[in-house]
Amino acid sequence: MAKENVLKTKSFDFAVRIVNLYKFLKKEYNEFVLSQQIVGSGTAIGALIREAEHAESLKDFVHKLNIGLKEANESKYWLGLLYATEFINKKMYESLNTDCEELHKLLIASVKTTKNKLWK
Repeated sequence: MAKENVLKTKSFDFAVRIVNLYKFLKKEYNEFVLSQQIVGSGTAIGALIREAEHAESLKDFVHKLNIGLKEANESKYWLGLLYATEFINKKMYESLNTDCEELHKLLIASVKTTKNKLWK
């Protein structure tokens, strides 16, 4: 039985939440600029993790995860901005930001682990 890929699962679940946030922002606020930004960065994380699964080398794997890390960091920015401009409430912000922060930490750990393999 294959071991669950936590990073893959959590990034997909986060992407689903981000798509739902995007739909909420469009419906409730008729907001199209910030919602496009958060849906782009928030869904890119999982897509990059999926790309990394078929990386051509360990260096390529690390490169793709590093880009995912940048997208997670960007997502944290957009979530903060959405909260600061009152498009999302504190509860929504804290929940989404916690998930994003967890992905961020998992990506950092994966990159460090893989880099250690490259240096051996």
